Amino acid sequence: MNNQSNIWYFEDIDLYNILCPHKVPSMQEKHSFHKYKKDAFIYFEDEQSDHIYLIAEGRVKIGSYTEDGREVTKAILSAGEIFGELGLIGQEKRTDFAQAMDDTTSICPMDIDDMKELMAHNKALNLKIYKLLGLRIKKMERKIESLVFKDSRTRIVEFLRDWANEKGKKVGFETMMKNYLTHKDIASLTGTSRQTVTTILNELKEKNIINFDRRRILVRDMELLV
Repeated sequence: MNNQSNIWYFEDIDLYNILCPHKVPSMQEKHSFHKYKKDAFIYFEDEQSDHIYLIAEGRVKIGSYTEDGREVTKAILSAGEIFGELGLIGQEKRTDFAQAMDDTTSICPMDIDDMKELMAHNKALNLKIYKLLGLRIKKMERKIESLVFKDSRTRIVEFLRDWANEKGKKVGFETMMKNYLTHKDIASLTGTSRQTVTTILNELKEKNIINFDRRRILVRDMELLV
């Protein structure tokens, strides 16, 4: 990976297994999983930022709306990831919404004060959480820059490269990612159209740079993904 990619690479840390209240003896009794059907909202913009959420199962879309009512997708997260974390650094009200993307979405909510107490007694956890916050902010800054200054093909290719660096498993020169995103999802995340995503992915496949099906995406060689 080059230095730019290193900025976005997050260590293989399963924060769900570290933070889920079911795994903290003092919190087990007062905690329950929250189940959501597809398209149900977990929270809305302007709600109080009083919880952090961990995904036990399913996918969650984080987004917002522009002044003219258009929806902007900021992130699509899957099992093992956390969201709503800006409440830890002083955000009082949500500036985005969180929406379930699957009928089997299961979420572990955790009170911000409980999280801060855990972090106060665990320096390693404290470091991991703040590193995650820093990476999320930098990634959003990079996305804004990409939308303003880069063409559609570059945005899609850079998205694939970042996805491979963050979620991929190395097998020799190849990198494999579990495919939990549709072409429409990738289009929403890159500010492009579904047709453009399909065209670029098929072009990369024809050049044998990537291969993909409904379950996985395989990057043949990261050096060729340009």
